Amino acid sequence: MTMPLEHWLRPLRPLLVAAPIIGLTIGLIAWHGGFQDLYVTSLALATGLVMVALVAQIIARIGAGEIGLDVIALLSMGGALLFGEYLAATIVALMYSGGQYLENVAEGRARREMTALLSRAPHVATRRRESQMEEVSVDSIAVGDCLVVRRGDLVPVDGTVNDGEAVLDESALTGEPLPAKKRPGDIVMSGAANVGDLFNMTATKAASDSTYAGILKLVEAAQQSKAPMARMADRYALVFLTVTIAIALLAWWISGDPVRSVAVLVVATPCPLILAVPIAWAAGVSRAASSGLLIKGAKILEELSMIRTLVLDKTGTLTDGRPTLREISTPWPEDEFLRLVASLDQASSHVAAKALVDAAHARNLSLVSPEQVSEEPGEGIAGTVGDRKVAIGGINFIASAYGVEINDAHTPGTIAAAVAIDGKFAGILLFSDQLRAGAASALNGFKAIGVTRIILATGDRAIVARQITAGLPFDEVRADLSPGQKIDIVKDEKTRAPVMMIGDGVNDAPALAAANIGLAMGAHGSAAAIESADAVLLVERLDRIVEGIAIAHACRRIALQSVFAGIGLSVGAMILAAAGYLTPVQGALFQEIIDIAVILNALRALRIRPSASRLS
Repeated sequence: MTMPLEHWLRPLRPLLVAAPIIGLTIGLIAWHGGFQDLYVTSLALATGLVMVALVAQIIARIGAGEIGLDVIALLSMGGALLFGEYLAATIVALMYSGGQYLENVAEGRARREMTALLSRAPHVATRRRESQMEEVSVDSIAVGDCLVVRRGDLVPVDGTVNDGEAVLDESALTGEPLPAKKRPGDIVMSGAANVGDLFNMTATKAASDSTYAGILKLVEAAQQSKAPMARMADRYALVFLTVTIAIALLAWWISGDPVRSVAVLVVATPCPLILAVPIAWAAGVSRAASSGLLIKGAKILEELSMIRTLVLDKTGTLTDGRPTLREISTPWPEDEFLRLVASLDQASSHVAAKALVDAAHARNLSLVSPEQVSEEPGEGIAGTVGDRKVAIGGINFIASAYGVEINDAHTPGTIAAAVAIDGKFAGILLFSDQLRAGAASALNGFKAIGVTRIILATGDRAIVARQITAGLPFDEVRADLSPGQKIDIVKDEKTRAPVMMIGDGVNDAPALAAANIGLAMGAHGSAAAIESADAVLLVERLDRIVEGIAIAHACRRIALQSVFAGIGLSVGAMILAAAGYLTPVQGALFQEIIDIAVILNALRALRIRPSASRLS
């Protein structure tokens, strides 16, 4: 966690960079003019200002229980001043303060997408009360409020479209560049921008429970986290510090020249592990966020790079989780039959009713408002459509209500609904939960990216599970599972390899928490699943998870490249300095070239662009 003192020092860092620049300028002019005292004074003062800030920073970190490699920088500056290497001391001061400033700039760039999410949170909304409209705070919106979203406004809370067509830019939430069109009854997420005409919506969640509020919580958690590799740097800082001092003292003892020990300390300032690793992981978390995958911190991103087993739920994860009209069986003209039942189902909130209405809209059928509607929740609905009496519901409901026998044999994995028109049985509608678009290629992508075992874990029937997974690269299909049995599967798999669990429902939350990484389908997932997950997918595309794993692999590779190259060059330079082949000034310049190189290399994580062709 960042200390208050470091917050105080952050705005002063440009001044700390300016101090050694001014000191060097004055000192070099004085040296050329023969003013030796002014030369020494200007360099010593400039270095001393940086050392004061560095001492305060070290004290704050020690108070927090951390020992950093900043101690080496302090020793190198102090040693250089003590033994008369004023120019080397000031160069170290400039490069150290400049390195910290560059690190801040680099981290700021790496977190750009994350910060953009924080800065565009909706604060006000327009609420409609009868015929009046009023501007209100987002926090005052209650479930059921009617809201007006004008062109250019952000959707203030989660809700549903009341009328008309909403055209929304969801790119900040999902990474999807094209606007999404929403019809009446469709869900809209807070934080999306209205790029179409004004529309009305009904709030279904309070601001604190809406999608955007959850995203902000994830972002704040991510920005405060540290990856295991970064924490490793903290743990081994004392070891590196001890080795550096030992080499410096050994060089002094063997050669009898204290300047060699100063050169060793200078060339070890600071460690590339400290600079490169946090930047690389921050950049990776940011890149994943821009693709619609919110990861709760650098630690999770690093663990994502080590996942070898994937456990998926079926409904809402592998499939859309919403029934789709698959087949119509009726002696009536099909379009007229569909028009009648879809017109009636406009009055129903059943999930299958929306599928019927969407199917009718897809055929450009003109629907009318039903009258004299009566509904038995979970059973069926009846009413008048024009001059026809229409009823739709479960097969047993229609059969008993109208005294008819209906053959309920239907394709495994589908749900059947019966229809009666004017008191007579009129046909059967078959619904199915469709495989999510791109699921097959995404599963192949998981295999290509290093996931060696993929398991389907569902509470649905075995016959349905086998049908939906036919031809897909699953290593095992487990069906008829309780939430507890899903946990058992995850725990058993964890004994062999790191496991990621993907789910969306309340029943998936315990398994998500039990996995090494739990990932929730956040666009329509349950609050319990999102809360217990380590990452949230805001766009319903499984290939974005493949991209996330690819980003994690690339970030780890980039971080390790920077660490091994930087540490290797630093150790080699320390040996040269100990042998007398590098002066303190040369060592300072060489080390800062290394630091700049590893920072620039770490920033390559911002340019990671996993493509479908490379992943499959």
